[in-house]
Amino acid sequence: SSTEQETLSKQVGNKSECSLLGFANALDGNYDEIRTRYPEEKFIYVYKFNSIRKNMSTIIRRSDSTVRMYTKGAAEIILKKCNTILNRNGEIIPFSTIDYDHLIQTVIEPMACDGLRTICLAYRDFSSNRLPDWNDETNVVDQLTCICICGIENSIRPEVPNVIAKCRNAGITVRMITGDNINTARSTALKCGIILHNDNALVLESKEFNRRIRSKSDGEVEQNLFDRIWPYLRVLARSSPQDKYVLVRGIMASKINPTREVVAVIGDGTNDAPVLSEADVGFAMGIQGTDVVKQASDIILVDDNLNSIIKAIMWSRNLYDSIAKFLQFQLTINIAVALCAFIGACIVKDSPLRGVQLLWIYLTMNTLISLAFTTEVPTEELLKRKPYERTQPLISRTMMKEIIGHAIYQLAVMLFILLAGPKIFNIDDGRPVDSIFKPSEHFTMIFNVFVLMNLFNALNCRKVHDEKNIFHGISKNPIFYGIWIVTFIVQIVLVQYGSFTFSCVALTFQQWIWCLLFGVSVLLWNQVLNLISVTRHMPTSSASDVYEPALPPVELD
Repeated sequence: SSTEQETLSKQVGNKSECSLLGFANALDGNYDEIRTRYPEEKFIYVYKFNSIRKNMSTIIRRSDSTVRMYTKGAAEIILKKCNTILNRNGEIIPFSTIDYDHLIQTVIEPMACDGLRTICLAYRDFSSNRLPDWNDETNVVDQLTCICICGIENSIRPEVPNVIAKCRNAGITVRMITGDNINTARSTALKCGIILHNDNALVLESKEFNRRIRSKSDGEVEQNLFDRIWPYLRVLARSSPQDKYVLVRGIMASKINPTREVVAVIGDGTNDAPVLSEADVGFAMGIQGTDVVKQASDIILVDDNLNSIIKAIMWSRNLYDSIAKFLQFQLTINIAVALCAFIGACIVKDSPLRGVQLLWIYLTMNTLISLAFTTEVPTEELLKRKPYERTQPLISRTMMKEIIGHAIYQLAVMLFILLAGPKIFNIDDGRPVDSIFKPSEHFTMIFNVFVLMNLFNALNCRKVHDEKNIFHGISKNPIFYGIWIVTFIVQIVLVQYGSFTFSCVALTFQQWIWCLLFGVSVLLWNQVLNLISVTRHMPTSSASDVYEPALPPVELD
């Protein structure tokens, strides 16, 4: 009920800690009362948790003057330090290595296989007359009495499996580096979709990982050994911050693929700061992340939602495509204008396009139409192709084909009108006489056709990967088609009413039809160019194509 929800306490912080506090409440305990009785300033000593010891201990003086140390941490690590255990009646009984193996097999491993994080709670009493040296942690945190083993569920956020699936389709390999037990990590990875039941993935513990990448236990990491592991590694359990750093640095240094891998890392703890700084892209959690990790990151997920990573990928690919569209469009215009001016000057001793006309072309095409390309909204279709290679040129082979193909076509059309236009369209030859230029229907048609061809070519440039349907998604970008329509209307006004200002004369309806036909022909020419295959080193658009490292099979036993 709403009344019950109002009375329930809200716990904020580490999820494992909150779970244990909830467990205390479920046992009719009151941790607020305990905290009041034993405030932090009265602690005798504290061994704080870190990723190396994987446990923490707090030492207090009880009301009976007994000094007690409470310890919690990874179950298999704490149990090795226990020599006694509490039975179901609360009695202390011996705890042997046989009992340890029995608990591992019957309690810890089944919990871990179900995706539970196993935490062991233990304690040790010290005589107030013979207190040890608290700096001697090895001897202090030993000879413990096991209280219980708790299984804490690693709840998977609802969006995580879908995010992982989208990453796989986008050609992104997801790896999980965790401090959890290997069975817990494997179960969590299966639930998330990081590993599948039938794939060739490696799930390793830190010790085994470090053994495989070094010839000697205390030696340096050997890249050739590392390269045999990382392409198949998906989960690294019981890891330390150093393991994360070694993995990221090793992948970035690997040369088994033609181009270096691009590595992104997600972290929230202070220990993640070095690896976030080392990676190509560092993501920090905005809510759970510490200030240190936020400063070390490149991108902060303010809502801690992994869907934000998918949005970041979509926007980055969309930005890359927008730059590519802009370059393809602009280079086509510039090449066509330069060739037209040069060849025209050679033939008729003057450029077919006047200075004020070129000013209008560059004003509309360089500014308005190019701006329209940046307004394309990213869609999930961007996730259905492989990532761009690090060394791939910004102007791809496909773009070069489109730029050269359309520039040659536009040049051919303008030269055709320049040389054969007067006869074909039954108009006066507008070429200068005695170096005197006069506005004419002939040269107005050349200007008009060139603008219309590039207006329609702007539609072609919306797709830079040989897509057949250039109109796909255009209805979702009103800014683009709004600018396109306004530019087309202004072009009509300039031609019909621009007079000597733009060196134009009004065209007849029949002449406008011819101009439109030449403009629309660019769309058909684009389909012809799409038939020319230049797919080498280009991203594919197959949704089922998932990127995997190109490696020969190796024996990993």
